[in-house]
Amino acid sequence: MTEMVFGTVPVRAGEPILPRWWRTIDKWALSAILMLFGVGMLLGLAASVPLAEKNGLEPFYYVKRQAFFGLVALGVAGGVSMMSPLQVRRLGVIGFAFAFVSILLLPIFGTDFGKGAVRWFSFGFASVQPSEFLKPAFVITAAWFMAAAHEVGGPSGRLYSFILTLIIVLALALQPDFGQASLVLFSWMVMYFIGGAPITLLTAIGGLTAAGGVFAYNTSEHFARRINGFLSTEIDPRTQIGYATNAIQEGGFFGVGVGEGTVKWSLPDAHTDFIIAVAAEEYGLILVMIIIALYATVVVRSLLRLMRERDPFTRLAGAGLACAFGVQALINMGVAVRLLPAKGMTLPFVSYGGSSVIASGIAVGALLALTRSRPQGEISDILARRH
Repeated sequence: MTEMVFGTVPVRAGEPILPRWWRTIDKWALSAILMLFGVGMLLGLAASVPLAEKNGLEPFYYVKRQAFFGLVALGVAGGVSMMSPLQVRRLGVIGFAFAFVSILLLPIFGTDFGKGAVRWFSFGFASVQPSEFLKPAFVITAAWFMAAAHEVGGPSGRLYSFILTLIIVLALALQPDFGQASLVLFSWMVMYFIGGAPITLLTAIGGLTAAGGVFAYNTSEHFARRINGFLSTEIDPRTQIGYATNAIQEGGFFGVGVGEGTVKWSLPDAHTDFIIAVAAEEYGLILVMIIIALYATVVVRSLLRLMRERDPFTRLAGAGLACAFGVQALINMGVAVRLLPAKGMTLPFVSYGGSSVIASGIAVGALLALTRSRPQGEISDILARRH
């Protein structure tokens, strides 16, 4: 009935799934994601070789692993992007259930790998960080709750999503993983705002978040140490931030040259959390700006396409996934240039890491699925007909 009233975009009867997928996918966003993977491989050739030598492995051991995880992630992204919004919702809810249970089991079976935060399950041959998979699944689940509130006689979806958010944030903070907790809270606030929440309520939640930060500072040595390091007027050149800052300054506009960088030999997390420092040192500001432009392309293109959607779940889930993807990249790069305190967050599709890359593949796959062109009248057409 809705299509009869508002009109539809013609559907080609009997069209195979791959041609239909290619015709409806956002090719700009897809191209940007593929280019980010390519940049990650390029930087991995430089950043991961010192780590391999340190661990007594062949020089390109981690590069091969990154290529494997990346190809798996792209395959997962492609498969998820072919789903309908209903299938994306089901996948997200089921994935959230598994990821949430995994988070609760971390204090019992998890490990910190000597980093002071219990975030991983170690299986000997590989490790899994469940919070990476929790983020996209949470966004989809929370969007489902919020969208249900728009239905006549629907449940109090906004309240349920808020309670769920508090539980997730508390579970992540106990690891402690304040970076992921902040990202989850931010994603929920974006969706809540888009769903019609008043600014005063969001301001109050922001105030509560700040109060929670003060509490964490006074009770968590791990959190306080990072905040103190961020607020310090002097940078210890022997710390991660010190190495990264020096590398960025040395790189300048054009970089010191391919393979000529030195930060990868001294920075422990050069291949993961501080991969942007390697890019800035060897390739300069030019590559950094290209990376920023690629992330901006994915986010802006997705939001523009979502503005035409009239399905509440699709708008909310898509906006939450797009903003979480972009903000995670901003946080990672902000830490490297000392605009934000250290949070241990990877750069999506660029940093090394199995859990991070595959989870990013799921997230962007869902985002591409939600932003595909579908047989529906655009929201602008509906509004025009009402005047």
